[in-house]
Amino acid sequence: MSLYFKYLLIHFKSQMQYRTSFWLLSIGQFFIPFSIFAGLYFLFERFGQIKGWQFFEVALCFAIIHMAFSLSECFARGFDMFSGLVVKGEFDRFLVRPRSTFVQVLGSKFEFTRVGRLLQSLIVLVWALSNLSIEWSAIKAITLVLMIVSGVFIFTGIYMLAAAMCFWTVQGLEVASIFTDGGREMAQYPLNIYQKWVARFFTYVIPFGTVNYLPLQYILGKANGNELIHMLTPVLGSLFIFPCFLVWQFGVRHYRSTGS
Repeated sequence: MSLYFKYLLIHFKSQMQYRTSFWLLSIGQFFIPFSIFAGLYFLFERFGQIKGWQFFEVALCFAIIHMAFSLSECFARGFDMFSGLVVKGEFDRFLVRPRSTFVQVLGSKFEFTRVGRLLQSLIVLVWALSNLSIEWSAIKAITLVLMIVSGVFIFTGIYMLAAAMCFWTVQGLEVASIFTDGGREMAQYPLNIYQKWVARFFTYVIPFGTVNYLPLQYILGKANGNELIHMLTPVLGSLFIFPCFLVWQFGVRHYRSTGS
């Protein structure tokens, strides 16, 4: 992990060499999800509720998934940009170094400008929580944190799967955007507003339901007697990253070097 933090520090210092650019990009990232949230706000202004979910309940869902996405984009950007390393033959250099390729790729790219998106999500989170009547406990607070952490693991896992595909396809597959950008847009609403097969797919295959819908029911007191199961779902969802890591390792073992 010391190597990873060295990568982190080096990239942070390099990006802060152009501070004006950094802050302008961060401000831009702050306003990117703003139009999406404004659309959500006006939707509830018009209809009042969606399948029993009120505005601030969905706003909490929105904030959690966007916080997870922004953190994953910041710290797992190396996997999202991995196709460039394969195309240029730079991944060969990673293989001859006496360090894990996972750590090297993870530390190859950071996007600290995503702090703008993270800040906007944090503001929405605080606003939503201040307008919800939640009976807080230590377990609920831990569950809320685990929801964000689990979301980071799920998005990172998807980035890893897309990166692993580059060992056979060279270029990254755009289909991965369906589960990153598309998954983010879908998971900002409770899953029960969608058709059952969609909710099941994004609960048992790509487990976004373990990040927002199921644990959110526990926090809001809508679990209907299944509180323990709903409380533990973020932990189960975070396990998604392990099969993704295995696929990554399988891809590394079958990588055909460029010979450079």
